[in-house]
Amino acid sequence: MKVVLLAGGLGSRLSEYTEARPKPMIDVGNHPILWHIMSIYAHHGYNDFIVACGYKAEVIKAYFDTFHLRHSDFSVNLASGQRTVFSSEAPDWNVSLVDTGLSTMTGGRLKRLTKHLGKTFMATYGDGVADIDIRALVAFHRAHGKLATVTAVRPPARFGGLELDGDRVMRFSEKPQSGEGWINGGFFVLEPEVLDVIDGDKTSFELEPLETLASRGELVAYKHDGFWQPMDTLREKQLLERMWDSGKAPWKKW
Repeated sequence: MKVVLLAGGLGSRLSEYTEARPKPMIDVGNHPILWHIMSIYAHHGYNDFIVACGYKAEVIKAYFDTFHLRHSDFSVNLASGQRTVFSSEAPDWNVSLVDTGLSTMTGGRLKRLTKHLGKTFMATYGDGVADIDIRALVAFHRAHGKLATVTAVRPPARFGGLELDGDRVMRFSEKPQSGEGWINGGFFVLEPEVLDVIDGDKTSFELEPLETLASRGELVAYKHDGFWQPMDTLREKQLLERMWDSGKAPWKKW
């Protein structure tokens, strides 16, 4: 099953980084957050990716074009240019990179991929990680028989939490979840017929298409009550960095 990664937005709220690169290519640890998301899917056995590029697409393309060399030991004959790889840590992923337009909205990016998506496929945003069980998500989608599944998640808390004993602070924590309400967390499973309700480049998938599917009874929510965290701001990037550096990043299962 193919996995679409929506990686074409401007990421204006992280402009200190995105002037030089698209948001999905901003590092968490030593890897772009896009790599983290792909690793989540690959851990569950899904490693056939389509990256819907847009803003600074050349940066994403260059990253994957040189990925194998950067993760391999090799010898090279300088005269002929012939290269022999004798050790590689590159994952066994198939990655298609498709330029879906600079100003195209999320629905439009999916629509532009129509010829690549003839069967059930998955899609998610290129800036959010979760400890989601992808296999359970797919099984849930197949069981209900509708056209679309969206993963419903708890919204991240804006502030850290205090645990008090009287007036004494016993513990301070930056809780990633608020535990209240549900929001669209991405991690979709979609039938190809979903593409028929997308008009074109100016269509946001989160608006008319999902609203139409919901009104027809074709949109079902998979409730993920575990960890989920987007990277929309500098504070959220720093939060993910601290989690990764601690060696206990909740989304890391591989």
